[in-house]
Amino acid sequence: MVFKRRTPRTYFEVVSESFYPRGGWRRASRYIVHRLRRLPDPAHKISRGIAVGVFTSFTPFFGLHFVLSAFLAWAIRGNVLAALLATFVGNPLTFPLIAAVSMEMGGFLLGERPLPLPLVLSSFSEAANDFWRNFAAIFTDERTHWQGLFRFWDRVFLPYLVGGLLPGFAAAIASYFLANPVIVAYQKARVARLKKKFAKRRERAISRRIEQEKKEVISKRAAAE
Repeated sequence: MVFKRRTPRTYFEVVSESFYPRGGWRRASRYIVHRLRRLPDPAHKISRGIAVGVFTSFTPFFGLHFVLSAFLAWAIRGNVLAALLATFVGNPLTFPLIAAVSMEMGGFLLGERPLPLPLVLSSFSEAANDFWRNFAAIFTDERTHWQGLFRFWDRVFLPYLVGGLLPGFAAAIASYFLANPVIVAYQKARVARLKKKFAKRRERAISRRIEQEKKEVISKRAAAE
């Protein structure tokens, strides 16, 4: 394959680079901004995609953020690639803060006391273990146990989902109104640069053509004499 790595990354490298990308978070952020700037769609479509990606980062559908953001971007006619890139707002550095805010908000709205963050993380692990254990039980004689998943739904997933809606919408709206004028200004400046570059090339081409015509006139006069 053309884009396949010569030396595949180890599991440790995959995990470590998810917390600290190769080249640092600053370089990764600059790359994402560069890709967003180069998207060919109008600014409002790119900004919609960014808003969707940011909103998706506040949902507890871990592992499905790409799929969910792409679907939502398509549904509201936003730029899908912008939505995918914007999901990187949710990363190992920001997820603890997003989870804490969402759980606090969800507990308040549902009238429940939110779980501490360590218990939230352990509930994710317990629910994942229950899911895979019950899936394996389909092919064995072992009985299924859903208590962990039920507790996860009541104490973590539902509060996280409900509590993430308001801050997710707020962050999405803020990101749209912040990104749109920046992208508009960048696209206008880029168009102006391209027009200026095209005008210079056109002037050089006209100058070369005039010089060529002068040379042809002089050579014709010399031949006539």
